[in-house]
Amino acid sequence: MAACYRFDKDRSRFTVQAFAAGILSALGHSPTFAVRDFEGTMRFEREEIRSMVLELTVRADSLELMDHVRDADRREITDRMQREVLESSVYPTITYHSEEVSSDPIAPGRFRVGIGGRLTLRGVSKSQRIDAEVQIFGDGVRLLGECPLRLSDYGIRPVTALGGAIKLKDELKVSFDLAAHPEAS
Repeated sequence: MAACYRFDKDRSRFTVQAFAAGILSALGHSPTFAVRDFEGTMRFEREEIRSMVLELTVRADSLELMDHVRDADRREITDRMQREVLESSVYPTITYHSEEVSSDPIAPGRFRVGIGGRLTLRGVSKSQRIDAEVQIFGDGVRLLGECPLRLSDYGIRPVTALGGAIKLKDELKVSFDLAAHPEAS
């Protein structure tokens, strides 16, 4: 018997954080972006965690700067992220599809999972592993965790400012607490 759960973006938290580097990194900004528009499912083909299939699609232009900065800085950071990093007008979606899942029980209804899958970002599709926790409740499931993401793996050069004195590191941190409810039959 299969079970399918659909992510609920209103009950979820999904962020991406970049980190400042370079000579003047202390003056730099390590921005955090909220992923506002995404959809996806978690399916369990045989009601086993290892049979889980994860599919996730993010609208690239939905990332929103969470930090308190001046309006002019907010516009510049958002514009550069959309134009230079994500190229969201050319590549409007970011997708992830699991290919294999390993699991270890932690407690009743809680499992540590290793998810191997394909992330497609800015037109480049690569293997991306996610270490997470799955929590199963009577009315839904949660997928919680964080994983590193290297921009260079997807052909993205880190953004720089002030002639390279401030730049963002190659590695981002993706954090998620995704709530999902049973899909109507």
